Amino acid sequence: MTLSSSSSPSPDGPRGLSILGSTGSIGTQTLEVVRLFPDRFDVRALTCGANVELLAEQVREFRPATVAVGTDAAAEELRDRLDGVADAVDVQVGEDGLCKTATRADLDVVMAAVVGFAGLRPVLAALKAGKTVALANKETMVVGGALVQDTLEAHDDARLLPVDSEHSAILQCLVGESAQSVEEVVLTASGGPFRTRAADTFREITVDEALDHPNWSMGPKITIDSATMMNKGLEVIEAKWLFDLEVDQVRVLVHPQSIVHSMVMFTDGAVKAQLGVPDMKVPIQYALSVPDRWAAPHERLDWGEVTRLDFERPDTDKFPCLRLAFEALDTGGTAPAVLNAANEAAVDRFLDEHISFLDIPRCIEQALAAHSHTVSPTLDEVAAADRAARRHVQELAAAPSN
Repeated sequence: MTLSSSSSPSPDGPRGLSILGSTGSIGTQTLEVVRLFPDRFDVRALTCGANVELLAEQVREFRPATVAVGTDAAAEELRDRLDGVADAVDVQVGEDGLCKTATRADLDVVMAAVVGFAGLRPVLAALKAGKTVALANKETMVVGGALVQDTLEAHDDARLLPVDSEHSAILQCLVGESAQSVEEVVLTASGGPFRTRAADTFREITVDEALDHPNWSMGPKITIDSATMMNKGLEVIEAKWLFDLEVDQVRVLVHPQSIVHSMVMFTDGAVKAQLGVPDMKVPIQYALSVPDRWAAPHERLDWGEVTRLDFERPDTDKFPCLRLAFEALDTGGTAPAVLNAANEAAVDRFLDEHISFLDIPRCIEQALAAHSHTVSPTLDEVAAADRAARRHVQELAAAPSN
């Protein structure tokens, strides 16, 4: 397996922590966990793209030694906002800055919560530096799974732990089990806000409707991905690399209650499932504490309220993004990178109201059809495929279908 269900003992003293993407949904919830355990963590680095106002508040509270932001202008604004403490903080910029905040010598754990392709290089840098990476950036494994696997194999001291609730659930189900005993994994999906909506009305879906998730509180990009079910498709590809699975060993079931987060079926027919309320702080904390479990006041399941658990097969005609993800995984090479880049670009255009909801899968499918796939890509080739797919979607989005 690329990642093992067993883990090293917890280090003595506070763990040096870097949070890549500290102002996003996962980043802010990670800091909520840190507040619960102030003696267990020393926040050494924080990063954001553009939300400098919130980052400045976090810096004043947690006093990291290093921060990174997306642009020089954001760096200048941050220094102005940190008047009085700016001299104590090393402000980095751009991708190089992200990599520096992921590789500091005093770090034990890197929470990788940067959205999209931008998370790949800092994750690779952290692993090469022997860090434990808590991975909340599924796109890293989607576009660079083979590169991450090679890096882990070359650096025995590096570890990768999933933060996504579904992959955390699989990890927890695998504790004490051998990789050879796994027959299949089942990723559960809420079905998003349009599970029961008639497909012939999808053309009229608005951005506000797509951002109204019934169960989870997430950032806008991942929320749209849930609405199209691309989020589950990306998780399928991520699961393949995290747990060294074949395509036919990964199944998706729609589970609207979002209580069963994922399941593992073993070769003797037994099934393990991990259950809990839809709260990302639980998998975040598990990734930071594994192999231990720390007592915390997170919300508990109320068994008096759990009256039923429903499961159904996903409708890939209604939600073609899931089908496209399986096809890209089966093709391999740069195909998943194209899938991811085209999706990111199309979601951006949808959020900007330049294309319709139905145009998202249309753009992705056409970008995949236009791309000449490389079987065993280098990082540069993955990046080139990413750029080409984004350009292709921009061209398509200029004249969306009616």
